[in-house]
Amino acid sequence: MSSIPSIPLNDGQRIPQLGLGIWQVPDADVPRVVGAAFEQGYRHIDGAAAYANEEGLGRAIRASGLPRAELFITTKLSNPDQGREQALKALDTSLAKLGLDYVDLYLIHWPCPRHDRFVDSWKALIEARNAGKARSIGVSNFRAEDIDRIVAATGVMPAVNQIELHPLLEQTELVAYGKMHGIVTEAWSPLAHGGELLADPVLQAIAGKHGRTTAQVVLRWHIQAGRVIFPKSATPARIAENAAIFDFALDADDVAKIGALDNGTRLGPDPADYEDMG
Repeated sequence: MSSIPSIPLNDGQRIPQLGLGIWQVPDADVPRVVGAAFEQGYRHIDGAAAYANEEGLGRAIRASGLPRAELFITTKLSNPDQGREQALKALDTSLAKLGLDYVDLYLIHWPCPRHDRFVDSWKALIEARNAGKARSIGVSNFRAEDIDRIVAATGVMPAVNQIELHPLLEQTELVAYGKMHGIVTEAWSPLAHGGELLADPVLQAIAGKHGRTTAQVVLRWHIQAGRVIFPKSATPARIAENAAIFDFALDADDVAKIGALDNGTRLGPDPADYEDMG
C-alpha cells in the first residue's frame, strides 16, 4: 500500500499529491473503482458535478468505512450553475449526492469568460468556505487574467488551479503565475491521452533507465515539480502502478529531456473560448 505525501495549500489545509480521477467512470462503477484505490492507499478523489457520478462516489465513501478526516474529496461547480445563488444551491445538491457535510475542495470547473459569471460564482465559493461546506476553494481551467479578476473583486486567492498539463503542454507561464501567488497547480490529463505520449522513445529510454513504466516516469515528473495529479484508471493493477512512484527519483537530465517534449499540444478545450453551459 502506497504512502502518498501531501503538500500545503495557501489556506492552511493540506492536499495529497496523488489522487484518483473519476471522469467518465459510470456512476454504478464508481464504488468498485474508488474502493480499489482506497485499498492501495489513495485518499484523494477528484470528482465533479458534471461527471454525473457523485452519488456513486458517496456510496464508495460509505462502503469504505474510512474516517472522514482521512479523505480528501473534490467536486466542482458545473458551468450551468454559475452565479452566486445557483452556485450555493449546486454545492448543497452535490453534498446531498455525496452524503457529506463538506467537501475538502470545491472548484469552479470552467471560467466561461463570455458568460462572465465566474466572479459571482467565486463570491459564492467564499461564502461556502465561510459556512464550513468547503474546506478549501479553487478554480479549474482559469487563465491568469481570470484569477486576477476574482482576486481584485474579493481579495481571496484560490488555493488551487486545476489545468490541463502534461509533457506536451507544460503551461510554464501559468504555472509560474500560480507559484508567485501561492496557488497549487493540479494537472488534469497528466498522462495526456496515454497512447502516443507513452510510446515516446525519450520517455521509454528514461523508463528503462529506472526500471519503471513510461506512465510512472511521467507521473514522477509531475510529483517532483510539486504538482497534484489524479490519473484516471478503472483497472486495479494500473491504479496500484500509478501509486508506485514515491520510491525513485528522476535526475536533472531526465527532467530536462521530458521538458523538451513540450510542443503546445492541447488535448482538451481552450479555456479562453470554452462556453459549454449544458
